[in-house]
Amino acid sequence: MTTQPTPSATPSRWRRFQDWAARDDIEDYSLRYAPKSFRRWSPMACAVTALGGIAYLADYSIGASIAVSHGASSAVIAILVAAATIFLTGIPIAYYAAKYNLDMDLLTRGAGFGYFGSTLTSIIYASFCFIFFALEGSIMAQAMKLAFHIPLPIGYVIGSLLIIPLVLYGMSALAKFQVWTQPLWLILFAAPLVMIAIGDPSGFDGFLSWAGDGGSARVTAIGVGAGAGVALSLIAQIGEQVDYLRFMPEKSETPKLRWWSAVLAAGPGWVILGAAKQICGAFLAFYIAGQVGFTRATEPIEQFLGSYGSLIHSHAAALAIATVMVLLSQIKINVTNAYSGSLSWSNFFSRVLHIHPGRVVWLALHIAIALALMLGNMFTLLNTILGFYSNVAIAWVGAIVADLVINKGILKISPPYIEFKRAYLYPINPVGFGSMIAGSVLSILAYFGVFGSLLAAWSPYLALAVAVVLTPIIAIATRGKYYLARPNPLREEIEKEPLWAGQTLLDIVDGKRYELPDMVHDCPFHGGTVSSLTCTLTKDCEEQCQSPSYADSVVAQDLGLRAAPARD
Repeated sequence: MTTQPTPSATPSRWRRFQDWAARDDIEDYSLRYAPKSFRRWSPMACAVTALGGIAYLADYSIGASIAVSHGASSAVIAILVAAATIFLTGIPIAYYAAKYNLDMDLLTRGAGFGYFGSTLTSIIYASFCFIFFALEGSIMAQAMKLAFHIPLPIGYVIGSLLIIPLVLYGMSALAKFQVWTQPLWLILFAAPLVMIAIGDPSGFDGFLSWAGDGGSARVTAIGVGAGAGVALSLIAQIGEQVDYLRFMPEKSETPKLRWWSAVLAAGPGWVILGAAKQICGAFLAFYIAGQVGFTRATEPIEQFLGSYGSLIHSHAAALAIATVMVLLSQIKINVTNAYSGSLSWSNFFSRVLHIHPGRVVWLALHIAIALALMLGNMFTLLNTILGFYSNVAIAWVGAIVADLVINKGILKISPPYIEFKRAYLYPINPVGFGSMIAGSVLSILAYFGVFGSLLAAWSPYLALAVAVVLTPIIAIATRGKYYLARPNPLREEIEKEPLWAGQTLLDIVDGKRYELPDMVHDCPFHGGTVSSLTCTLTKDCEEQCQSPSYADSVVAQDLGLRAAPARD
């Protein structure tokens, strides 16, 4: 007979779990600015950790799918066009995230979306993470089935559960894991093409004239547009890069070359290797399609098995190496997918429900959703899922980039810094939120053929154009009114004196000290200074701090903010 816990025991266990889940090395500042005291990694360590996450094999499947559907020549051009777009849009996002040490959700709040406006984008980002977790998990299960004869559903479960212990301890564990495994992965990444070049040099002949399965041997506008749309589904990958870049050391305290090199390499730089993998996947599909058929040619395990087999004539040895490559790659990327997803769900539920039981709870939710997608065999609908998703993702990214580059940098309408705290933000900022909605709606209509076949193929670029154009127009029309609900003098002082960022103030609710960028300096509901976390989780304040009468009284008072707060 099962013994039921006593009423007094249950809360005690829950408190113990909360205490454990709230540890900094587990929680990893999922709702907050990453404080200077926690950012102990060098720029190079941050960059290598961020780049470790791009070991994923979905690129091979994406490149292969584009080539099979539209032909190799259109696929190569589409991949390069998409890569250039992703690189350029990734630069400002990576810069601001690394400078202000914020993840993608917090960055979105202050880049034209508002406090609750960014709630929708949290779902968009979380869906990116669980779609690709499911895709990578499917690839892992395919390898386990081929190598160990494990049924796919069981492989899905094993691949999902395997990730959890690696993600529990956040950046502290992931930095070590990614650095240690990167050299082996790079060797295995280069091996397929090297083996074909040695074992079957003529295997490269005819690649660019390959029509795939019903595609064209020549470059076509529709083929390039449709292929670029599928590749552009990866544009939200910059969010996962940012989840590591937020732990960069202070820009003002780091040599410029080292800081910028790390930001560019780990931020938009991921797409250089990503595009190379997509082209490699397109070629490997061409190389093995005659032996395994078009459908199996898009599976990375088959691609590696075929390429290794060109030099290693032992099927068992080739299968062993291919399996190691697939399993290592998928673990490296799915720890990132799971980690970033847990951060995004944390932000979503904290805003909607004002609760935060810990990042690990949302980690479990994230993996459960991804597992359901795998069991639903989403791999067979890869092009359709990614093509549709890219319309929404690129409208979101386009609105953020336009705000950071045009509204902040050129027009100076948006505040020069990123404000992410609830106390200073309107619920909805129509600048970014409205631009994203308009771009998404128009591009989805185009995607379903409302505006003709050409715009259907190029619908993601319609989303990008609409979002980029509307963002400054709405900002000018509203005169930047909806960026800040009230001034944040504390943030303005830190902008003048960046070294203040490492100093602390006391949160009068939880009794802990937090660094200045993380603080709300004057909460009327609690009667003093509180952290952004306390501000987020407070339910019944009804944003008293944003009432006109209170804002006016604060501005009129001498807050004493020009005297630096005491250090711990």
